[in-house]
Amino acid sequence: MSGLVFIFIYFVIMTLVVEISSELLIVTGLKRDISRFQVISMLTGTGFTTKESELILRHPIRRKIGIALILFGAFSLAVVISSITNILADDFRIPQLLIATASLLLVCFIVKHRRFHAKASPLFEKHLQQDFQLHELPIQEVLYVRDNDLFAAVSLHEHSGHIGRQARDVFGEEEDVNLLYIKRGQVHLRTSVRQETLAEGDVLFVYGDKAQIKEKFKEELSEAQRQADDEKRVSTLLE
Repeated sequence: MSGLVFIFIYFVIMTLVVEISSELLIVTGLKRDISRFQVISMLTGTGFTTKESELILRHPIRRKIGIALILFGAFSLAVVISSITNILADDFRIPQLLIATASLLLVCFIVKHRRFHAKASPLFEKHLQQDFQLHELPIQEVLYVRDNDLFAAVSLHEHSGHIGRQARDVFGEEEDVNLLYIKRGQVHLRTSVRQETLAEGDVLFVYGDKAQIKEKFKEELSEAQRQADDEKRVSTLLE
């Protein structure tokens, strides 16, 4: 019976660790569904190869949370093995485990409270501003200030309707779509970029409203997606 109680309490502890860590990642600006998945991934050591993991690895504060989770996950594995041994010996430290659980419950309540989020978010942002230069921060933290922001690389294929047009005619002054620079072969064009005449093979690095970018470069983005799907199918066949 003590063995079952121990396993139940430890399961509660693991759940609280997941919730606390998820809330801390949310405070740093990560979405709730992504934060919970990444916490479980780091805690168990599985599934942490997703593209979303870059949101953790490129953020200094999130990296520290991740390190703690990975270490706790390794410790938990040792506890599980030890608990199996203790089940056979029928020797548990239930009171101490209950104290640890109660402590985590208190912490979980605190980090989920709105006041904690309101106070912690500015502190995390201040820490980033003081200890890290702008170029050290992930692009999402620098450019994605709103949910509908997008930074994209748009490649002009041979049938693109923008070929032969000047950049200033493609990017209107009133639009929330900005041309940052053009990659033409190995050359990056930034000076007087709006005066450039667009050519086949140009890669336009644009930033602005997601909906406007997708509408303006609908054909180019669809072609890029089609090529990516074709390459994926070829790769699958080769495997």
